[in-house]
Amino acid sequence: MKIAILGWGSLLWDRRAEFDEYHEPWQLDGPSLKLEFSRISRTRRNSLTLVLDYRNGHMCQVAYALSKRDNPDDAICDLRCREGAVRKKVGFYFADGSREHAREEEALKSVRRWASENKMDVVVWTDLASNFEEESKIIGNKPFSMEAALSYVQALSPEEKAKAAEYVWRAPAFIDTPLRRALQSQPWFQNAG
Repeated sequence: MKIAILGWGSLLWDRRAEFDEYHEPWQLDGPSLKLEFSRISRTRRNSLTLVLDYRNGHMCQVAYALSKRDNPDDAICDLRCREGAVRKKVGFYFADGSREHAREEEALKSVRRWASENKMDVVVWTDLASNFEEESKIIGNKPFSMEAALSYVQALSPEEKAKAAEYVWRAPAFIDTPLRRALQSQPWFQNAG
């Protein structure tokens, strides 16, 4: 059984043995999905992290790794544990039509097409949503926009700003979003890392 795990952020660079031992190396020709740095992560010191975002995101081809697991539920559990998420925050698609779960129908369509073209039996991915408006208290809980995101990162403490810069700078090169380009062009952001 071919089980693919999709990745686009810290899964690729923040190595964790308890997760990484159960998948093959990352390949850079996964499906194209809309992503943006539009989730505020408490575990990453309030950094903006990458999530599927079909309202504000930009289409990016993501990476994938084949799971070493034989049972798809084990692969789902591996990803859930790695991400510290509840099961409903993990998306999955079974090519036999038996199960699928995703927040975004458009993402699911892209995953289905890619899985069919690449003869994948199961595809799993982190399915967290943007929480920018709810968590951006330091700028008055504004909806996500380029201006709001730049203001948010600028308002972070120096330590938080350094973590935010690290996350953006370490994101894989294939992640090309308007916010990433805007942040990486800011002199204050370049010095934050």
